[in-house]
Amino acid sequence: MKQIIKEVLEAEKQVDAVLSQARQAASEIRRSAEKEISEKMNDAKQKAREVVQTAAEEARKEAERIRDEKLKQADRQREALLSKNADAIDALVDSICRTILTTECEIDPT
Repeated sequence: MKQIIKEVLEAEKQVDAVLSQARQAASEIRRSAEKEISEKMNDAKQKAREVVQTAAEEARKEAERIRDEKLKQADRQREALLSKNADAIDALVDSICRTILTTECEIDPT
C-alpha cells in the first residue's frame, strides 16, 4: 500500500513538473507571439505612414500642377484680352492723357 501511495505521489510530482514545463512553454510561446505581433503592427503602421505620406505628396504635387496650369491659363486669357482690346486701350490712354493735358492748361496758376 505504501508503495502504491509512493508511486501515486511520484506520478503527481511528474505531472506537476510536466504541467509546469507546459505552462512555461506556453508562456514563452505567448511572449514570442506577442513580440511578433507587435513587430508586425509596427511595420504595418510604418508602411501605412509611408503610404499616407506618399499620397499626400502626390496630392500636393497635383495641386501645384493644377495651380500652375490655372495661372498659365489666366495669363493666356489676360494676354488675349489685352491683345484683343489693344486699340481700345490705346485710345483710352490717349483720351486720358489729352484730358490731363487739357486740365493742366486750364488750371495753370501763371
